[in-house]
Amino acid sequence: MERIVSTALQIVDDEGADALSMRTLAQRLGSGTATLYRHFDNRAALVAHVVDRMFGAVELKGDELLAMGWQQALRTVAHTMFEALARHRNAARLMVEEIPLGPNAMALREHCVAVLLDSGFAPRLAAHAYATLARYVLGFAIQVNGHGGGQLDDAHVSAVFESADPALFPATVTVAGSLPVPLEEEFSFGLDLLLNGLAHLRDDA
Repeated sequence: MERIVSTALQIVDDEGADALSMRTLAQRLGSGTATLYRHFDNRAALVAHVVDRMFGAVELKGDELLAMGWQQALRTVAHTMFEALARHRNAARLMVEEIPLGPNAMALREHCVAVLLDSGFAPRLAAHAYATLARYVLGFAIQVNGHGGGQLDDAHVSAVFESADPALFPATVTVAGSLPVPLEEEFSFGLDLLLNGLAHLRDDA
């Protein structure tokens, strides 16, 4: 099972999510599809295991997160998830299809929601907070290194902003020296906004 899931993840990393099929996986493993179907009912079941494999890379213990305080705990989870998912950007796209429900994903969700509940968040707000955090991280992870493939690089984009007509785009010219914002900086900035917003929601509840 471990070898099958690892090989499936490698296929997605190398060739993209659409390249993963039971036939392709069987060929890569040097076996028949019948062998795979003894472990997985269909491709969707295989994908669920591949997705959960990525969550397994987020090695955070519930008691350690509780000891951090909720904001630092969620910040730590977000950055750790971001790094884990960004290493498998193609596979991270599989998470868009459905909510991860494997054992690793369930454990991470449990730890985060427990931290929020312990910190005074109402159940509904705790659920929304984790769901939003997870989607936020996923969106950024999918974009890592996604600016290649023929699109303009940051230096070129920066030059375009710097040379914009100040008569037409005065605001853009004013902030041109700070554009484009590096993805990692944008991630951290947005994460702080998200956590600060959650703090206000909790306090206002």
